[in-house]
Amino acid sequence: MLIATQAITNNSPISQILDYLTVRQASLKLIEPLSVEDCALQAEDFVSPAKWHLAHTSWFFETFILMNTLPDYQPFNDAFQMLFNSYYNGIGEQFSRPKRHLLSRPSLGEVLKYRQHVDDVIMGLSQTVIDKNKEFIQLGLHHEQQHQELLLMDLKFCFFQNPLFPSYSALPLPETKNLTPINFVSFSGGLKNIGALEDDAFYFDNETPHHSVFMQKFSLSDRLVSNGEYLKFIEDGGYQDASLWLSDGWSELQKSDSKHNPLYWLKLNDKWFEFTLNGLAPLNLDQPVSHLSFYEACAYAQSVDCRLPTEAEWEVAAKNQTIPLNSNSDFFHGLGVDDQFPLKQLFGECWQWTQSAYQPYPGFKAPPGAVGEYNGKFMCNQMVLRGGCRLTPPQHIRASYRNFFYPKDQWPMTGLRLAKD
Repeated sequence: MLIATQAITNNSPISQILDYLTVRQASLKLIEPLSVEDCALQAEDFVSPAKWHLAHTSWFFETFILMNTLPDYQPFNDAFQMLFNSYYNGIGEQFSRPKRHLLSRPSLGEVLKYRQHVDDVIMGLSQTVIDKNKEFIQLGLHHEQQHQELLLMDLKFCFFQNPLFPSYSALPLPETKNLTPINFVSFSGGLKNIGALEDDAFYFDNETPHHSVFMQKFSLSDRLVSNGEYLKFIEDGGYQDASLWLSDGWSELQKSDSKHNPLYWLKLNDKWFEFTLNGLAPLNLDQPVSHLSFYEACAYAQSVDCRLPTEAEWEVAAKNQTIPLNSNSDFFHGLGVDDQFPLKQLFGECWQWTQSAYQPYPGFKAPPGAVGEYNGKFMCNQMVLRGGCRLTPPQHIRASYRNFFYPKDQWPMTGLRLAKD
């Protein structure tokens, strides 16, 4: 099965519709602070305009539910099938990803009408049709939550290109206090189970099958590496010491002398600042370092005689910890304030790089049809991250969630937790 059959709250059609409305309205709330021009920004080919995210998530519901379920359904606009298809080759042609910023038409207003059209049809579905499509509705909601996070990550990268350093939220980031030195928490080795269970509320196909792995004893740092600790790595010449870097990482480093620090760090008048969605602010040394590439995370770990955790180690350690609800939802940056024990900042602060390549679990099979392209075809040349970040919808975070990015990527909100044998 692609996903489990339970809805986000429960299995009733009414609950599914309430879940649908909640998630869909959350996307619209994200663009409330934005202008029409903001919604069209695409600074590089690896990010997408906010307007495109809004349209693509509607395309998903229209394509996989309405067009496959309702014999007489007429698409809102036939051209949208190509314009807002992301990578589903089984559906048909896609518009060039690097050129999404050129789609001045349809306008943002037309995209919002498209969303409303799809919502109206979904809301009018009979109970029988909802029951038949409950798995795809649930998948579509979690897919939209993924794009809510991506919308903010993409917007942050685009805003960073503007010398005015526009802020998405006017609230200044709060001060953080009481950062304690890193300690390591030990975990036993042996045969452990990881992956989603069939009775879990929701899971993507790449989280299955549930299976056993044998691991040695290990320990994980009780919190994420901080800005202050990473700044010391920079000042101690970490970016100039080739012995700390993987070969591919060192090669990436030589391509640009301007990237010898995390992506959103700036040195102005000999003082370090960090660009966030809450604006440009003096670098807070106690907050978790974020927007590191896998190569940077590995180099730092090497510099302190540690390593990155495997994804199995991370999941085993995370299984028995409660996922906190984000009580600081107006702040779009890792704050480092977390009372969870024994591991702090495990969920919802920064995605944490692991040393595990993104590969299928033993026995994994992508589901048939175009929807099988969702995860399986990306299981090559990428690394697994765990834990969610400050931009991840809290209901979307779970211990078995496998995110994945390319090793050189800095634009996701990626941080660093240390491991030892």
